[in-house]
Amino acid sequence: MRFRILIIAGLFFLPKFAFTGQGDTTTVEGLFYIDEKPVSIRIAEGRIAKIIPLPNGSGKPEVYVAPGFIDIQINGFMGINFSDQALTTEKMRKATQALWKEGVTSYLPTVITNDHSRLKKSFMLLADATSDKKIEGSVPGFHLEGPFISPVQGYRGAHSEKYIRPPDQNEFRILQDASGNKIKLITVAPEIPGAISFIEKVARSGVTVSLGHHNGTTGIIQEAVEAGAQLSTHLGNGCANEINRHWNPIWPQLANDGLSISIICDGSHLNRDEVITFYKVKGNGMTILVSDALYLAGMSPGEYTDDEGVTLLLTEDVVKLPAENVLAGAAQSIRRCTENMMAFTGCSLKEAMQMASTNPARLLQLNDRGELKPGMRADLILFTLDKGKITIQKTIVAGEEVYRAEK
Repeated sequence: MRFRILIIAGLFFLPKFAFTGQGDTTTVEGLFYIDEKPVSIRIAEGRIAKIIPLPNGSGKPEVYVAPGFIDIQINGFMGINFSDQALTTEKMRKATQALWKEGVTSYLPTVITNDHSRLKKSFMLLADATSDKKIEGSVPGFHLEGPFISPVQGYRGAHSEKYIRPPDQNEFRILQDASGNKIKLITVAPEIPGAISFIEKVARSGVTVSLGHHNGTTGIIQEAVEAGAQLSTHLGNGCANEINRHWNPIWPQLANDGLSISIICDGSHLNRDEVITFYKVKGNGMTILVSDALYLAGMSPGEYTDDEGVTLLLTEDVVKLPAENVLAGAAQSIRRCTENMMAFTGCSLKEAMQMASTNPARLLQLNDRGELKPGMRADLILFTLDKGKITIQKTIVAGEEVYRAEK
């Protein structure tokens, strides 16, 4: 690889890619993800100051440069469970550093259905752990998936039925306070009693509402959209194994222009034909890639038992819940999902990065990231792209190099 980096403020040339603090200017070169033409990106005080086209020639960069991945649904990584009742700052650092290696520059730790006291503790621990200066820039908020979802087997997925309950605005307010007001996304089933008014109040408070783990009808889904719901959580999953071919929750969500969709494009949660169909309907402008990775992601395949005694089966591609014959979560990162999206649909790198970075940033109103343009926070990844495989070479968060691949 050839990286040409210039540190201007110190008035000297460094042979390696480096960051030396505020006031310094760093220049990164790569093939721009939008048009694959060589550019020089100047970074100053953690933000993109200027993007300058470079002439084609022998010095053409050998790496691509793009905004970092933004994963808005991830339950854990490399053995770290974001719902762990003994979560620490050190554990969050370990998970975040592992995600940096995958090119993830921002993510929403996702907490799923549990009893009230455990949910409250989870958000208190997350709020404390992510206040660490080394990782807080990569964690803009949290995702609460449940407990206000369908209790019906299949639709509830791997969520424990005993903890599923109707929406409660007061309970959510307590959880939001425990999180330090950092719950940015919540997944709700719109058909359960009280859901529509709950969605309206939560959306009005500035939290993004997504529909998931539900069996809502066309009319109910439309009511939810009118109340403020904007997204469908991992469409095609959190659904019964057998559904009516005409009347099911998938078609009305695809048909509703008020809903974007998130999808798990790991090749297991959705097959190739499903991904292609969903993409043709929603397009790259209304599709968001998520990993939905469980804490087992990145570990060796085998059987594992969680802290409630539930047995999970980790394969090379996915995590299963054998007791109910359903998928429990994903085992691949959003990087792999992005690779698959290009392979399945034939979309361009630009379009894939929009679904994996730009769209989630816009959904959550993270207006300082998700794109590479002057004024934006310098969250970048440098990578090679060989036969559809993305290999991360460097990850930069707010102008600071946080990961460099070993040579």
